[in-house]
Amino acid sequence: MKKLIVITFSFILLLSVPIFSQSVSKVGTTAAGFLNIDVGARAVSMGGAFVSVADDISAMYWNSAGIARFSRSKAMFSHTNWIGGVTFNYAGVAVPMGHLGTVGINATFLTMPDMERTTILEPDGTGEMFSAGSYAFGLCYARALTDRFSIGLNAKYVTEEIYHSRSQGLALDVGTLFNTQFYGLTIGMNISNFGTKLNLSGRDMLTQSDIDPQIYGNNPNINASLNTDDFDMPLMFRVGVSTDVLNGKGNSNLILAADALHPSDDVESVNLGGEYVFNKTFSLRAGYRSVFADSEEGLSFGAGLKYQLMEQAEIVFDYAYLDFGILDNIQKFTLTLTF
Repeated sequence: MKKLIVITFSFILLLSVPIFSQSVSKVGTTAAGFLNIDVGARAVSMGGAFVSVADDISAMYWNSAGIARFSRSKAMFSHTNWIGGVTFNYAGVAVPMGHLGTVGINATFLTMPDMERTTILEPDGTGEMFSAGSYAFGLCYARALTDRFSIGLNAKYVTEEIYHSRSQGLALDVGTLFNTQFYGLTIGMNISNFGTKLNLSGRDMLTQSDIDPQIYGNNPNINASLNTDDFDMPLMFRVGVSTDVLNGKGNSNLILAADALHPSDDVESVNLGGEYVFNKTFSLRAGYRSVFADSEEGLSFGAGLKYQLMEQAEIVFDYAYLDFGILDNIQKFTLTLTF
């Protein structure tokens, strides 16, 4: 067991080494970037260090193996006023099915207000409005293979739309959780957004062209279609560790967590976070994102409150504040129901 802990920590350190040597960013080299917007106020307030915690409904985003721990059904809705007037919403439901495992469904919506179409000839607007948005719909399954190890899969249909054009594809998330029983240390790993390439298609791609402008008298308006490049989805690999320092002493819990991130469209980074829970009712959280990386994201904090509705039902309200540097701040609100 001790060897496993040493190996895990060594792997995290090795994963973090390139952070100090990278000078070229890969930002903007993938499609469907919204898939890497963090889900859930609790996880965000902990600095995004959540892959090894993953014990609420947002686990379907962070590490789908986490829902294998559920003994009761859970549902969640999360709302975020994202940057530039964009709205980011996430909803999910997970139902345990005994020894068969746990099944969940989830949906992600990135939407924005309608915009007025402009052209070269009418740069002030044509009066025609158009919309844009990004969406993902997932089916999740997780199962505990032993009392300490669980695995989960989340299959997603991903689509992005703008005006009359659309791109669509399929992606898969795979996660594992391992409870070492060594001072409550838990190890989590997750690979997100492994899937098909995306390109735009639709009637906006239709055009008319003169296939040979050197020939006089031919038809200059031949129907044609533009082809866009194929773009990968934003592949993300996370590995992290967490432990409950207090483990219920004094009717309190204190979870400390650290995640190492290796994205395909950005530099590597480390997230750190913690959560203090009193009487399993009130929570205070804080964290710091993108340690060792040049990022506008940084300090985050938040709180949570659990209320018992009846014997078998409870509701949890979570809030998170994330400092986004020159882009101001982000606030997340999440409502979770256990039944």
